[in-house]
Amino acid sequence: MVTASSHTAAREPQRQNEPDRVARAALLAAAFAERAPIHDRDGSFPFQNFEDLSQAGLLALTVPVALGGAGAGAAEAARILGIIGKADPSTALVLSMHYIQHLVMARSSRWPVRLSRKLARETVEGVALVNALRVEPELGSPARGGLPATIARRTETGWRLSGRKIYSTGAPILKWYAVWARTDEAETRVGMFLVPAGLPGTRIVETWDHLGLRASGSHDVIFEDVVFPLDHEIDVRRPDEWRTPDFTQATVHAIFIAAIYDGAARAARDWLIGFLRDRTPANLGAPLATLPRAQEILGGIEARLAVNARLIGSFADDFDDNLPLSAIESNIIKLTVTNNAVAVVEDALSLAGNHGLSRTNPLQRHYRDALCGRVHTPQDDTTRTSAGRLALGL
Repeated sequence: MVTASSHTAAREPQRQNEPDRVARAALLAAAFAERAPIHDRDGSFPFQNFEDLSQAGLLALTVPVALGGAGAGAAEAARILGIIGKADPSTALVLSMHYIQHLVMARSSRWPVRLSRKLARETVEGVALVNALRVEPELGSPARGGLPATIARRTETGWRLSGRKIYSTGAPILKWYAVWARTDEAETRVGMFLVPAGLPGTRIVETWDHLGLRASGSHDVIFEDVVFPLDHEIDVRRPDEWRTPDFTQATVHAIFIAAIYDGAARAARDWLIGFLRDRTPANLGAPLATLPRAQEILGGIEARLAVNARLIGSFADDFDDNLPLSAIESNIIKLTVTNNAVAVVEDALSLAGNHGLSRTNPLQRHYRDALCGRVHTPQDDTTRTSAGRLALGL
């Protein structure tokens, strides 16, 4: 009989170096935090951050040990993403998508072994990131149903891909695109195709000018009759076979998104503590930290962050231990943590007042970044509707 304890024991070799990797992430995060305001102001992409992550061996965090990576599971990856997210959520978001793809490769029987090994080797050796490009102008998020307009046509020389993807996180640095497309076959199939970045016919249009996560490089990627090998078909099925999403991808996506925006909220909390300790209004004659109202609101912030930590940590541990989990539970955790993160920063702003909304103040940046947590799939309305239908037995 396989038990949670046996899975935990099996993970121990991978966990031995976790404190060192966490320390490396914390060291890098200090530098990332210094660069974050500049990238936010300019909307520029943080290329140096990924060079640093590669040098620190953290790009290959979720690559299996047998392929040269750290073999980390969801719990350690979420911890690292929380640290990076606290410093620069844009960098953490790009990193999270890369981590997700390697976790899916390691667990999925549908990924061609040759391709997963190739991508693992490249990310161990250098800056070689991968992300899934799924969202389209007309389709929106595939999670809400519908067939993509992006078409892969099979020819004797290879697949020929045409279409436009939006919100392509990390577009300026990606080496590989896992593109959601449909075939032009008599019986249409839909799924993922692995496309090398930079092929003739590929263009990145710099459309990303967002309120938050401004440095994530989530631009449009256009494919105009792009040719790539036939054996780069990853997972392509009949449309009705996609009614149930990939469990690994959906679950770790929820965990990682939660960790990133919890990190942004923790950055806001840290700024607030310094502000309350240092700010001494003349009419009070003592720091704001002495006010019961400030203590109560900060206590509420601590309560939300404690809930977040427990939800992220325990759920990620359960995932790593292969315990039975439900998609709706992971979605509810994402909803709860991201909304807690927004509430934390709003509470911080209620105490900071005009100070917190100054463009020179990091608190307004943390607020703009935290708000982005709500727009990630699954959105709150979808999660609540699904939970309600489940409760009603519909």
